[in-house]
Amino acid sequence: MIRVLLADDQSLVRAGFRALLDAQPDIGVAGEASDGEEAVRLIRELRPDVVLMDIRMPALDGLAATRRVTRDPDLADVRVVMLTTFELDEYVFEAIRSGASGFLVKDTEPEELLRAVRAVVDGDALLSPGVTRRLIAEFAARSKEPAAVGALSALTEREREVMALVGMGLSNEEIARRLVVSPLTAKTHVSRTMVKLGARDRAQLVVLAYESGLVRPGWLG
Repeated sequence: MIRVLLADDQSLVRAGFRALLDAQPDIGVAGEASDGEEAVRLIRELRPDVVLMDIRMPALDGLAATRRVTRDPDLADVRVVMLTTFELDEYVFEAIRSGASGFLVKDTEPEELLRAVRAVVDGDALLSPGVTRRLIAEFAARSKEPAAVGALSALTEREREVMALVGMGLSNEEIARRLVVSPLTAKTHVSRTMVKLGARDRAQLVVLAYESGLVRPGWLG
């Protein structure tokens, strides 16, 4: 059972998400929070698998709450997915940098929300469909000068290749087609790369791909 915590200051939004999630045989809502402070407290208490965290909340906003969660070693297994009203929310970029596993717009299709919750638990998702490449492009435009690539020395050539493709926004299935391997093999390469680099999830792998200079903005096309 995938345990989800809902953090949003709008009770109607929480009720809608709860009804959708609780109707699934493999997903359940572990708790609800109406502000960031309450969210952090409940996350530490309940240890959910996934947190659907609104960016704009009173007391403590979702961005600050996400930093507290992702910087706590005891909460390393908790995945935070940010919720926003607009696809290009000004805070989405910082949310990814803060350790969020991705983000979803609140009016996303129910099927996409369910797929995202399940996928982020498996480490397979970065962002909601349709906005991945746009956000990566924004990240690339804002990112600092590439750091030394020494951190990538532990990777094999194939793992570097896979990391670059992840950084360009490709899914495991797309990586598999590009490299002519099975999706399982692609997923294995991604997982090993994350382990070697100490990345929490796929989102952090994208950040590292840009900050190391392995992927450059002009590659996005």
